[in-house]
Amino acid sequence: MMIWRIRLALSELGLLDTTDIIAVADHGFSTISKDSHTSSTVRTKFADTLEGHLPLGFVALDLAQALNLPLIDPDDHYRTIAPGEHTKNGNGLIGGDKINPKVVVAANGGSDLIYLLDADPAMAGHVIETLLTQDYVSGIFVDTKLGKFPGTLTLDDVALEGTAVTPHPAIVVSFRSFDTVCGEPVRCTVEVADTVLQEGQGMHGSFSRADTMNFMAMQGPDFRSHFVDTAPASNADVGRTIAQLMQLEVSDHGKLIGRVLTEALPNGPMPKVTSRVQESEPAANGLVTVIDMQLVGNTWYFDAAGFPGRTVGLSVMPIPTAH
Repeated sequence: MMIWRIRLALSELGLLDTTDIIAVADHGFSTISKDSHTSSTVRTKFADTLEGHLPLGFVALDLAQALNLPLIDPDDHYRTIAPGEHTKNGNGLIGGDKINPKVVVAANGGSDLIYLLDADPAMAGHVIETLLTQDYVSGIFVDTKLGKFPGTLTLDDVALEGTAVTPHPAIVVSFRSFDTVCGEPVRCTVEVADTVLQEGQGMHGSFSRADTMNFMAMQGPDFRSHFVDTAPASNADVGRTIAQLMQLEVSDHGKLIGRVLTEALPNGPMPKVTSRVQESEPAANGLVTVIDMQLVGNTWYFDAAGFPGRTVGLSVMPIPTAH
C-alpha cells in the first residue's frame, strides 16, 4: 500500500521514471511453536504456560536443572527462581551470583546466546552435552577459544567472531524448525522460539531458510527490468549497491561489507556462485551441525544451518515436518 502511494506521488510529480525505488525486509518469518518432548519444563506446571508447552526461558531452566545450579533473574531484581517459575524475559544467570555467574543465557527468539564469563571449556562441554539432548535444538556454534566439541561448529564458521567491543557469546544455539505441510515449506515454517510471544505468533532468528530469506526488490532507471536475481544477495549488498549508484565513498570496517549487485544493473554480468556444505564431527548421539553456504567473490552467504531433519531448507536431508 505504501509503495503504491510513493509511486503515485512520484508519478504526479513527474519523477517516477527518474527515481529508483528499493524495498528490503530485514529477515524472513516463521510461526512460533512451544513444542518439546525432551525438556524438563514441559513436565512442570507454570501459571502462564499451557500444559505440556515450553515456558519462556526454557533454555535457562533446562541448563540450570542439568547443571544443578540456581537460576537468577537479571530482569527482576536478581531474584532466585523457584520451582514452577521462569524468568521475566527468558534471560537467566546460572550459578555463582549476579556479579560472577557461571553461565548467562540471553533469550533471542529463534536462537539463544550463552555466555561463559570465565571461558571454562569444561563448563562449555557440560552445556553442550545438555543442549544435544534437547529436541528443540538444531545447530550449535561455539567460540573457537573453548576448543572443538563433537556435533558443533564454531562461531567463526558463521562469521560471528568479530572485533566488536561488546562481548560475543561462547555458544549460540539455533532452534528446531519444521514445515506445516502446506506445499511451500519456506512460506509455512514453524520454529521453536524462546520469546515472550505465544505459540502461533510470529518470530525469526533461527537458522532455517524461512528466517534467512528476506524480500528484496529494486525498480528504476538504474536497474534491469523484469529480472530475477538468482545469485545470493544480502542487506549489506543493498547498501553497497546504493553507495555505488550515488557515487559515495565508503570506508570499510571489518570484513562483513557486502558487494555491489552488479547483475541487477543494466548490462551487468551475472557473478560466479560457488556452493558449499560444511559439517561438524558427529556427536555421540549422531547429531551433526551442518551449514549450507554460497560464495560470490569474497562474500559468503549462509542459507541455512542446523541438524539434518530439524531445519527447514537444509540441503542434506528432506524437509522436517510437524509430528
